[in-house]
Formats: sequence, structure tokens, C-alpha cells
Amino acid sequence: MRWELDSLRSLEPFLSRQEVDALLAAPDQQIWSGRRDHAMLLLAVQTGLRLSELTSLRHDDLHVGTGAHVRVIGKGRKERCTPLSKNTRAVLAAWAREPLLAENQPLFPNARGGNLSSHGVHYLLSKHVATATAQCPSLRSKRVSPHVLRHTTAMDLLHEGVEQSTIAIWLGHESIETTQIYLDADLAMKQAVLDKTTPPQGKPGRYRPDDRLLAFLKGL
Repeated sequence: MRWELDSLRSLEPFLSRQEVDALLAAPDQQIWSGRRDHAMLLLAVQTGLRLSELTSLRHDDLHVGTGAHVRVIGKGRKERCTPLSKNTRAVLAAWAREPLLAENQPLFPNARGGNLSSHGVHYLLSKHVATATAQCPSLRSKRVSPHVLRHTTAMDLLHEGVEQSTIAIWLGHESIETTQIYLDADLAMKQAVLDKTTPPQGKPGRYRPDDRLLAFLKGL
């Protein structure tokens, strides 16, 4: 029953590769906040971390040496490690060398060295989406949130042929059924698969009631 209810939810939005590239290019990396935002958005899109996981990351959670990864404590206090691509590792390694604003500050701090709030992340994301829209007009029709970036990660993995069970582990889902929400979103991909197949041939028919049903209807 739970899977049936989940499958009836509205399709989850996600960004195309062109939209992601425009968003990542939006922050001004000549300033400190722009470098922070670029690094955080890149990490979000590549790893699919939840908003709470992103804002709670500490410097000790980032490993940029051999086997580069980030360590997070997700829902239910469950720990998981997510690998980093070569490009993401390079960007985060450069960001980690930025001077600290405060002792024991998070990996992505606010201007005072404290934790970014949920509202703060939504604000800066909206600001960069507005900038990116000039280069990628399709963003104008999308309401981009941190959760949409997480959906985008799931769809990227799916497009690369990653199995559903692996995507569930990657995103920190407790159930594969949760991952099904993401899979239901990409109707274009499913249509492409359908176009490559030879569907069974059917012939439309017309319903013809039997005599007992006709007699019953006439007697009403």
C-alpha cells in the first residue's frame, strides 16, 4: 500500500545538465561567498546530500586524498561515506584552504563563521538560479530547491545505468521504495526505451453486454 501511495505522488523535478552547468557558473568566484557557494552547490549536485547534511559538514568530514569522499551522519544517525569525483575533489580541496573565519567553523559557514541556516541556503540558491536564468532560460519555469538538486543526483545516476538499490544506498534511503519516486520522474527516458522496443499488437474492441445485463438495464 505504501508503494502505491508513493507512486501516486507528483513527479519529482530535476535539472538537466545544461541547467546544472549554468547554476554552477552563476556564483562569482572572485569573492569569498561565491567560492563557498560554488563548492557547496557542486557538492550537492554530485553527492545528493540532504540540506541538513550539507550545512552540518565539518572540515574533518572532508577527505581529499586517496579515496576522496565526504562523511555524513544522515537520518536515524546512520553514517555513510559518499565518493567525490576528481573535479569535485579539486574544488573542495581549494575551498578547504580558505582562511577560517571562526574556530571549529563548518565546511560551508555563513559570513560570521557559523552554520548556514536552511533559509540562508534557499536564499543563496534562489539568487544564483536568477543569475543562471539569463544563460539558461529553461530555469525560469522551475522552482529550484536543495531537494531538487538531490533529485538531480538521482537522475544522473539513473542515466548512467546505476541500479536502483545502489542509488538508494548512495542517497541514504532507508527503503528502495523511496528511490522509486525518483525513477518515476523521468518519463522522457522511459519513452526512449519504449521507442526502441516492438510493442505487442492489440486490436481495439467494443464492449457488448450479454442478454442478462440488457434485460436488467431495461428493467430499471
